[in-house]
Amino acid sequence: MEIKIVSGFQYKYEFSFSNDDIVGFAKVSGDANPIHLDEEYAKKTIFKTRIVHGFLGGSVFSKVFGTIVPGEGTIYLSQTLKFMGPMYIGVKYIALFDFVEVDAIKHRAKVITKITDMNNNVIIQGEALVQNPNKI
Repeated sequence: MEIKIVSGFQYKYEFSFSNDDIVGFAKVSGDANPIHLDEEYAKKTIFKTRIVHGFLGGSVFSKVFGTIVPGEGTIYLSQTLKFMGPMYIGVKYIALFDFVEVDAIKHRAKVITKITDMNNNVIIQGEALVQNPNKI
């Protein structure tokens, strides 16, 4: 079923990250900060355990835009991110997408993006501008 993107459309996506995800992101990004990879190091930090890379968390927005809503053919024009709290390995989170402005002529959408934990604490918030000539 094709989803019609209009102003006011909202979408939720539940996800979590595994240790393999963290290690893989560290390899791809080159970010080998021990706060992400070394439990003994992380125990000595304010978090007391390893945390997910912030940009790995934010990458969920790209996944959803490019594969689910609007889906194939979507390109990013911009994305802001504000990191409000840490994400932890193996914990479930919800990515929220609020399509606040849709321009069907330019095939663009302004989207408020947010990641929350299961208690509705905001972990990442931002705003995206995406374009898809076939689905917006």
